Amino acid sequence: MIHDYDAIVLGAGAAGMMAAAVAGQNGVRVLLVDHADEPGKKILISGGGRCNFTNVHTAPDRFLSTNPHFARSALARYTAADFIALVDGYRIAWHEKTLGQLFCDGSARQIVTMLRNECAGGGVDWSLGRAVAAIDHADGRFSVRIGSDTAVAPKLVVATGGPSIPQMGATGFAYDVARQFGLKVVEPRPALVPLTLGGDEALFKTLSGVATEVVASAGKGSFREAALFTHRGLSGPAILQASSYWRHGDTVAIDFTPDRPDGWLVEQKRLHPRMGVQSVLGQTLPGRLAEALADKIALTGNLADQSDKALAAAEARLAAWPFHPNGSEGFMKAEVTIGGISTDALSQQTMEAKAVPGLHFIGEAVDVTGWLGGYNFQWAWASAVACGKAF
Repeated sequence: MIHDYDAIVLGAGAAGMMAAAVAGQNGVRVLLVDHADEPGKKILISGGGRCNFTNVHTAPDRFLSTNPHFARSALARYTAADFIALVDGYRIAWHEKTLGQLFCDGSARQIVTMLRNECAGGGVDWSLGRAVAAIDHADGRFSVRIGSDTAVAPKLVVATGGPSIPQMGATGFAYDVARQFGLKVVEPRPALVPLTLGGDEALFKTLSGVATEVVASAGKGSFREAALFTHRGLSGPAILQASSYWRHGDTVAIDFTPDRPDGWLVEQKRLHPRMGVQSVLGQTLPGRLAEALADKIALTGNLADQSDKALAAAEARLAAWPFHPNGSEGFMKAEVTIGGISTDALSQQTMEAKAVPGLHFIGEAVDVTGWLGGYNFQWAWASAVACGKAF
C-alpha cells in the first residue's frame, strides 16, 4: 500500500523526533520511521539514565567538523535556553552538574515522553519495528519501502545517527543513503571513547580503577577533568574528550600536576629534603599512581639526593606525561561518531543536500561532533529545528 506524506523522517532518536515534532506542528504531514521497536533508545541510556540533555556553555567552538563554522547558524537559532524552556514547559525537574551539564532529576524517559508528546501535538504518524528496505527518488518525490508498504513524500530527513553503540541498533545507514545520492562522507571514527595502551605502557594497566584529575591533551584539544586507568588503557571524562582530537599514531599528553607551579619540586626539596619523590607525589595523587609514576621517573632516595636539574626534568615529565595509545575501544564503547555526511554538501540553514532538493541530514549523521557533556544533544535539537522549520 502507498501512503502519501509531506515529509518522511528516518530515525526516531533525539534529532528525528525533534524534527518530526517541529515540522508536524507547522502543519506538515510527517511519517517517523525507525527499525527499533521503541523510540529514543540512546536517549534512555544517556547520562547514566538521566539524560545529559544540553549544556549551558554551548558554543560553536565546542564542536568538531571539517568546516568548523557549519554548526554556527543552527546553534544560534535554537539555543540551550530554548530547549530548557521546552523541558520546563513539561515540568521536568533538572539540575546542573559540572561544566554546565544539565541532567534530569528523574529519568531520561521523561525526555523521550516529552518528545513523543511533541510529535503527538504535530499529528506525526509512526512506523516502528520495521526496517527500510529501499529508497527511491523520482520526479521530485522520495519513495521509502517499509515491509509491504511504501511511503512517498517530497521531503526525506535522515536522522539515523552514526555507528557508535551498535548494540543499541546503531548502523552506518545514513552514510549508505548519502552515497546513494552522491554525497561525500567524511571518514567516520569513534569519538568520546576510551583509549587502549600496550607495550611499555602496560605497567599502567595495573592501576585499573585509579582515577585522578588531570589535564589531557591531544591534537588541538586540552581538557581538565578526571582520567581513569582501566585494564585496557585510559578512560574518564578527560580522556574521552581528548579522544575526539586523537588520531592513530598521535601522543596523548597528561598533566598529572595541573595545580603545581613551575619549580615546585625544587621548592619541595628546599622545604622537605628528606622526603622521597613518591611521598611528594602521594600528597596530591592516589597512592598507587604516585608509586607507579615515581618508579617510571626512577629518582631513588630523598629529594636532597637529587640535583635541581633532575627534579626539573621530572617536573616537566609529570606535567606532560606522554602516552602512546595503540587504538581505542571502538564504536562499541564510543558515545558518538566523529565524521559523517560532509557539511560541504549541506545547507547550514536547512540541513538540505544542495544537489538533491528535499533530502536533509541532521544530528549525529552529519560531520559535526560536540564535546562530552550535552553538546551532542544540543546539536541534535538545533539541527532538527533548522530542518523542521524549513518545510
